[in-house]
Amino acid sequence: MTNDLSPPHRMALSARIQAVQSPIIPVIGELIRANPGTISLGQGIVHYPPPGEIVSRMAEAMADPARHRYGHVTGLTPLLEALRAKLAAENGIDSEGREVVVTAGGNMAFVNAVLAIADPGDEIILQTPYYFNHEMAIRLAGCTPVLVPTDGDYQLQVEAIREAITPRTRAVVTISPNNPTGAVYEEAALRAINALCAADGLYHISDEAYEYFTYDGARHFSPGAIDGAAAHTISLYSLSKAYGMAAWRIGYMVMPGALLPAVKKIQDTILICPPVPSQLAALGALEAGAGYCRQFLAPMADVRHLVLEELSRLGPRITVPAVRGAFYAFVAVDTDLDALALARLLIEAYGVAVIPGTTFGMTEGCYLRIAYGALQRETVAEAMGRLTKGLAALVG
Repeated sequence: MTNDLSPPHRMALSARIQAVQSPIIPVIGELIRANPGTISLGQGIVHYPPPGEIVSRMAEAMADPARHRYGHVTGLTPLLEALRAKLAAENGIDSEGREVVVTAGGNMAFVNAVLAIADPGDEIILQTPYYFNHEMAIRLAGCTPVLVPTDGDYQLQVEAIREAITPRTRAVVTISPNNPTGAVYEEAALRAINALCAADGLYHISDEAYEYFTYDGARHFSPGAIDGAAAHTISLYSLSKAYGMAAWRIGYMVMPGALLPAVKKIQDTILICPPVPSQLAALGALEAGAGYCRQFLAPMADVRHLVLEELSRLGPRITVPAVRGAFYAFVAVDTDLDALALARLLIEAYGVAVIPGTTFGMTEGCYLRIAYGALQRETVAEAMGRLTKGLAALVG
């Protein structure tokens, strides 16, 4: 017999989790599986494998019984030392006043940062289009994403960010090179945002997962290298893209030393320690160095040129700025079709998959993200042929 005095909604989903959007990649994945032969320009990964140097490190992991036990919550000492050396040499970020923590991918580094600095109801500023997992993590923490549009070339609008700050703001997030747009933010704009954060007592969360992927003379800049940035800048990195190690789930964060006790609490609760075999593989990848990734940039730049050239043939109803980073094109489509509906039609009728822009916060108009890093040139050419044919037929 039901007890009418029992508390209502005891087994309901939390309101916090219901506010989080459903991840789009599995949705598109289901459509791809339902339409065999579809070529995916959806997920943001690279086509090349990890460097061979990870093999000897994995052999070490298998041979040493101690490597099958829990590791330190912040990461293995040799890996942390290698990361500090990389940060100093490549990013201009020294270790004074900072801590480095290895995480299970760049997404976990972002979750660590949000949980460490913000309370439910606090606000974190994102640029639109935003990276959907950032927006999801903010809502998962019970915080509010405050959305600031980028300009027509997907560049930062510093004054708009300044105007979006309220007493509840805790951080401003930038991603450069950018996912989903591929924009590489100007150094002057990143410096201005970092200075704004310092003046207002905010954190600048700088996601730099695509740091090596720049073209046509574009230069990546790390805000953490700015004099005085150590106290308020949280820099996030990942080995998933540059080293073809997406499945290994290794990222890292560089943060003010004062945040370390909080991040240790979060990481110990969720993860206990970063996966030790993956950390050893990461150490092998760092031994190969950035040169491993850079050997693939010229072929990827060629693919990028192909993508932009094919899109340019579609005329004024398709707009995409010629951005110079990552491996994405973020396309504005002049159509009355909803972006998800258009993506579905492209899969079902033309055998090519892209990601709808609504998942990146672009609810006005129709936008599509094209990811070209996961495929060889010949396959991208076939996919772009299908995409341009579909767009020409569907939107004119």
